[in-house]
Amino acid sequence: MKAYVFPGQGAQYPGMGMELYNNFPEAREMFEKANGILGFRITDVMFSGSAEELKQTSVTQPAIFLHSVILTRAMGAGFVPAMVAGHSLGEFSALVAAGALSFDAGLTLVAARADAMQKACSLTPSTMAAVIGMDDAVVEEVCASLTEIIVPANYNSPGQIVISGTIEGVARATEELKARGGKRIIPLAVSGAFHSPCMEPARLELEDAIRRTDIRPPSCPVYQNVTGMPTTDPGEITDNLIAQLTSPVRWTQSVKRMIADGATEFIEAGPGNVLQGLIRKIDPAAVTYAASVTP
Repeated sequence: MKAYVFPGQGAQYPGMGMELYNNFPEAREMFEKANGILGFRITDVMFSGSAEELKQTSVTQPAIFLHSVILTRAMGAGFVPAMVAGHSLGEFSALVAAGALSFDAGLTLVAARADAMQKACSLTPSTMAAVIGMDDAVVEEVCASLTEIIVPANYNSPGQIVISGTIEGVARATEELKARGGKRIIPLAVSGAFHSPCMEPARLELEDAIRRTDIRPPSCPVYQNVTGMPTTDPGEITDNLIAQLTSPVRWTQSVKRMIADGATEFIEAGPGNVLQGLIRKIDPAAVTYAASVTP
């Protein structure tokens, strides 16, 4: 069974999507439509902008979404997923690819999400750090023991968990984790504490927009970040999308459940290969590769 997975923020690179634009008329139409929806030529930044320009949240999130969704459209009849999942932002790509969200609605929500998250970042100085080589339970225990805002945010793979919170919270957690034997705790170059209570203003801002969006039953199960479980229920999908901003990304749990449910191949649809690497760490026997199209 083929499982398609969709990357999140951090997978972007200069020139992303240009080959699709140049070689597929439908892709070109979708990119131009996106320029109109967003109100600026995101294609100019994607195709010829610098890596620094691509790092702007208002550009990064819709750019990755566009690359992922348009790639699956260019695959045509070759895109036949038995199940889908997306890492953080990638969940929106997965929902569009599976037909639960229209392209227009998905892009509109992604743009609103990026804006809301950026505003939330400016309200509270916050950050994230990757904890390598420690048991999840130890990281969870340390975070729970502190009075500052600090939580596990991304369960990326066994032995790789990202913590998220205020500047002071991440600093205190780093000290405590090192005292518990942590050797590799790496600060991340992010603008704020994603998937933590610091994103509550963004969750509140986005909730109404998500509830007003038409979400339909997807063509296959969607394994959502908040639960790590499959669903095809539009109401459940809606609730989980809203909760996602302040809840951890349960990627390890999602992949394990997909394998238990019969996934035999994982195809990463979008820029980069980060998810393929994480999936192989979760299950070294997993078959992974990148989605591709031939002009």
